[in-house]
Amino acid sequence: MRAIAVRVCQAAIATSCLARGLFAQRAYSWQEIRDRFLMANPTLQAGQLNVQESREQEITAYLRPNPDFTVATDGTQLAPYHGVYQPFTGTQVSTAVSYLHERQHKRELRRESAERGTSIAESQQLDTQRSLLFNLRAAFVQTLQAKALLASAQENLNYYDQELNINRERFRAGDISQLDLNRLQLQRVQYESDLATAQVNLRTAKITLLMLLNDRTAVDQFDVTGRFDFSETLAALEEYRSMALEARPDLKAAMQAIEKAQTDHRLAIANGSTDPTFSSWWTHNPSFNNPFDNNTIGASVSVPLRIFDKNQGEKARTQTEIGRVERLRDATQAQVFNDVDSGYYTVSNALSLLKPYKETYLPTATAVRETMSYSYQRGQAALVDFLDAQRDYRATQVAYINLVGSYLTAAAQLNLAVGREVLP
Repeated sequence: MRAIAVRVCQAAIATSCLARGLFAQRAYSWQEIRDRFLMANPTLQAGQLNVQESREQEITAYLRPNPDFTVATDGTQLAPYHGVYQPFTGTQVSTAVSYLHERQHKRELRRESAERGTSIAESQQLDTQRSLLFNLRAAFVQTLQAKALLASAQENLNYYDQELNINRERFRAGDISQLDLNRLQLQRVQYESDLATAQVNLRTAKITLLMLLNDRTAVDQFDVTGRFDFSETLAALEEYRSMALEARPDLKAAMQAIEKAQTDHRLAIANGSTDPTFSSWWTHNPSFNNPFDNNTIGASVSVPLRIFDKNQGEKARTQTEIGRVERLRDATQAQVFNDVDSGYYTVSNALSLLKPYKETYLPTATAVRETMSYSYQRGQAALVDFLDAQRDYRATQVAYINLVGSYLTAAAQLNLAVGREVLP
């Protein structure tokens, strides 16, 4: 039984280790990261609650005025009647109900203004989401770039270790001096430093990504995967401008602000109109015309005389507000064109640098490194030339990876400028 229990424990431990290993290897794609972000980011959740609050204000805006109910008494005796004090003798009770009637569609205009405000809040929420998604995409690209640099540093270190092993054998055979071997070994420090820096940068990028996701997963158990490359296809600038005019939520919010200002101006005009108050009452009081009638009813209409206050100031203010938000719309549209143009030319510049790197510089650096390594191993090249070829290859490779990262960041910036994903 004890042996069986030990084997069961060993199996449980192995299963747990395997589960942790599999969990640690879980890598999320961009779409998965994006979906998790939209569900968990607290800033977006707070913005959604703000939209909900604005939608609930529509209920308040459309409420009718409450009627007024009045109870009044009169005729209470304060002196004795025939020597007997009867304070409630002759008391008369009357009740009245009044209601303010709003004219010129004030309720409907208030609700329309509130609905316009909700539309603006929704567009602003989408604009906040657009900006935060750019930050998320930049952190995602930074993580992929850090992974590529780490893989490059590890590959360079492994390659250099192979070169060191070959040259140690050459030293034992007397092909190179102790000084040359020492210089080769000292050069390995740079590769170790590159690897350590790449590991730190990768962990930092993951921490930033986890912060945006509001995720408390351990860094070592979190990873991302995606295409770390560039696409040479790029549409015409006018196409991206047209798409931005249709998709940018901040521009849409600016246009909706004009519609709300126009509605508020119509509401200000309506609020300058006269609203009558209708009243009716009942009283237990005999009529002068009919002393046997103890109950009477009546009705009245109260109309305020708006001689001085006709809501002139609010009418003028809302009219000015229309002009102000129209100017803001124009400024937002100019900013849209500026963002699209800037993002477009940033991507174009990155592509103009990446193409020669991929087609010429990387293959050339690889060929020079292999040639110099072959020549040095046969004593046909100097040590300094061998080391220079190693450094040039490493620098070219790092520059290419950084250029790909710059391209992907610029593509995210163009997506931000357009308002939707137009480049992968």
